[in-house]
Amino acid sequence: MIFDYEVRAETAQDHAGVRATHALAFGDPDRVPGLVDALRAAPAALAPISLVATVDDKVVGHVMLSACRLDADLRLVDVFSLSPMGVHPEYEKRGIATRLIATALAAADEQGVPLVFLEGSPVFYGKRGFARASAHGFRAPSLRIPDPGFQVAMLSSYEPWMTGTFVYSEAFWAQDCVGLRDPERIARVNAQQG
Repeated sequence: MIFDYEVRAETAQDHAGVRATHALAFGDPDRVPGLVDALRAAPAALAPISLVATVDDKVVGHVMLSACRLDADLRLVDVFSLSPMGVHPEYEKRGIATRLIATALAAADEQGVPLVFLEGSPVFYGKRGFARASAHGFRAPSLRIPDPGFQVAMLSSYEPWMTGTFVYSEAFWAQDCVGLRDPERIARVNAQQG
């Protein structure tokens, strides 16, 4: 089925739709929507890039690039994290995510940001301009991030000396949105502490 949708910069009027889209896409009404709220409000070296996909003015997809840092040998480098990225379940597999990602990467490149990092499927993101970060000399900020899932897109202002450890902004840590948590292990620890 072919349908029309628009990708554009997020506005304040989109906030409720973005929250609802992420709640459905991630199956959690608070954590990822809370991350978006925190990233919008956080002071940062780079202004976030926040894009929505809309169908008849309804938000059906959202992607956010937010300021993080690369702790490189020569100096700190301002970079972006692509997170979160979600599409309303009724609109998945229609190219919306691909277009949101491409538009976000183009905007980051236009701003001269050299690198965009993310945690995600190497199969999905590998087809959309990302590669395994460790293969290019980057270290993940947490041992809970599986190596294949730690991804990077190197943009036109990237230089070979830019290697080191990726550092998330505080909002990611405060919202517990870094790495994978083992639900069984968490349940065991909670049972032992209870």
